[in-house]
Amino acid sequence: MQGLKLFIKEHKEFGRQLLELAKADLLKTYRGASLGWLWAIVKPSITIFVYFFAFSVGIRSAAQPTIGGDGKQYEFFLWLIGGIIPWFYVSEMMTQGTDCIKKYSYLVTKMRFPVSTIPTFVSLSKMFINVCLTLAIIVIYCFYGHFPSVYYLQLIYYMLCQFLFFTAFSLFNSTLSVISKDYGNLIKSLTTAVFWMSGIMWNISSVNNGTIRKILRLNPVTYICSGYRDCYIYRKWFWDETNYQSTIAFFGVLLAMWALSLYMYNKTRKDLPDVL
Repeated sequence: MQGLKLFIKEHKEFGRQLLELAKADLLKTYRGASLGWLWAIVKPSITIFVYFFAFSVGIRSAAQPTIGGDGKQYEFFLWLIGGIIPWFYVSEMMTQGTDCIKKYSYLVTKMRFPVSTIPTFVSLSKMFINVCLTLAIIVIYCFYGHFPSVYYLQLIYYMLCQFLFFTAFSLFNSTLSVISKDYGNLIKSLTTAVFWMSGIMWNISSVNNGTIRKILRLNPVTYICSGYRDCYIYRKWFWDETNYQSTIAFFGVLLAMWALSLYMYNKTRKDLPDVL
């Protein structure tokens, strides 16, 4: 509880500055480039184009359609980008989020700045890119003849879920990575493993072993990426009978992640300036 009170107090005092700091983080990341922060959109757009060319042109015959909740057929490319958009945010938070306190070490060592707000404004800056890419994907779906439905309202819910989880995840990781460089390297090296184990490139439902399938669904990344596809393709609510167990499990993991993050931050915050 002490860690939670401290976290709320620090964010309350610097709440107005968070958006400005998020904007500054976005500009700082791409400072010196002619396109500036637009590179944050260009880079994933190139990846999406490569997937489009590979699955819609190069190996078209191997890309089987997916049947959506509205009875329409969706090309594999559309199914893929529906789940890969949130992954761009997740991967940034696993790499840059883990190093965010180190990146802004001068805020910790040269002034009295609440360390807990650093992962928050970094997460906000990455979320801005996620929103832009999500809007771009909606345009792509419209181009293919699949127009927005009422289920798209859930995108706000899933964005909030990933923001809450990975802000806590970043707070925990960035705090430990200051203390141990090996830990930071470990988290970043696991990014590829998380990508392939989260059902982004393949359907979790295709796993025949029920126990393994349930374990994989405990992965928060799986819950979020599957949720995006439920909005675009499968037309399911997060409280549906097929989703409510995953939703309960996600919030259980979310609460555990926040408890660990706040505990770790409360225990190490006084030592961070000396270590940095």
